[in-house]
Amino acid sequence: MKILNVQSIPDCFTVAIVISRFNEDVTQKLYNGAIQRLQELNFKPEQITVIWVPGAIEIPITVQRLAQTDKFEAIICLGAVIYGETKHFDYVCDQVSQGCQQVALSQNIPVIFGILTVDTEEQAYDRLGGAHGHKGRSSVDAAYELVSALRQI
Repeated sequence: MKILNVQSIPDCFTVAIVISRFNEDVTQKLYNGAIQRLQELNFKPEQITVIWVPGAIEIPITVQRLAQTDKFEAIICLGAVIYGETKHFDYVCDQVSQGCQQVALSQNIPVIFGILTVDTEEQAYDRLGGAHGHKGRSSVDAAYELVSALRQI
């Protein structure tokens, strides 16, 4: 039996972050956590590309375009979809999650889903260093781990 474990990536890799401006008070904190974690892992500024988009629904098309460039080994998606009074929440969450997964599979690239889909702002803040960790930081860790595993296959 062969078990793949996370291995250190000496020179890191190129990564893109696509982040939604909608709910910017939350998404800015996701971004800050992701950048801080990338710096802790010794990523250089030239290895990181950041693209802000208007809302979560614009994330998949941006991810697809980035994946098609073959410049990145992973793409991290950050955003916050907070439940409102309409079914709009369900449509947005479904379209964004399916769009990101479709790009990952069709373009053969890790697309990390760091988009909060929560009922309340309180739940969002619980995922920004509160009771449920920090989704920006953990999204970077997921990208790092997946790139490491895929390099070993």
